[in-house]
Amino acid sequence: MRLSDGSRYKRVDLVTATECAQGMSPELAALADQGEGCLRLTTALFTDAERRSQVSVTVASFVRAEDAGTVFAMASMDPVTYQTVSLDPPPEAGLPTVPPGSAGVFRRLMTVRSVVFANGQWGDGAETGEAALTRQTEGLLRYVNDHVVAYEQGGV
Repeated sequence: MRLSDGSRYKRVDLVTATECAQGMSPELAALADQGEGCLRLTTALFTDAERRSQVSVTVASFVRAEDAGTVFAMASMDPVTYQTVSLDPPPEAGLPTVPPGSAGVFRRLMTVRSVVFANGQWGDGAETGEAALTRQTEGLLRYVNDHVVAYEQGGV
């Protein structure tokens, strides 16, 4: 797929679950359960044209807008504690698994009833090039967020 800035990405995995806790940190899952709950969690893993970055974009959809707001607020204040789980690439993707403890970029946006999380990392665990990784992560976050907004407003 191509974003509006001309950059290209490939989706290498997609997972949807109605059991949202499986794709969240324990703290985020506990927070989501305090309200009326999470309806669905959908996570897609993208890589750039050079196959260097791995960006997981997760849409957490909630029953109530208030619950989405609470999750968004806590994730904004403490993005490491209140985060979604990044996907590991499936074997057929031919991408390495990001080494544990690698640096990453965590971003999020909120729609009416959903919080869209983006977690970007370099596949080789590199800790340089943060500006490029941030640009890619934020670009994919905006792309997915725009589609969620359109869906929530009655589009497809």
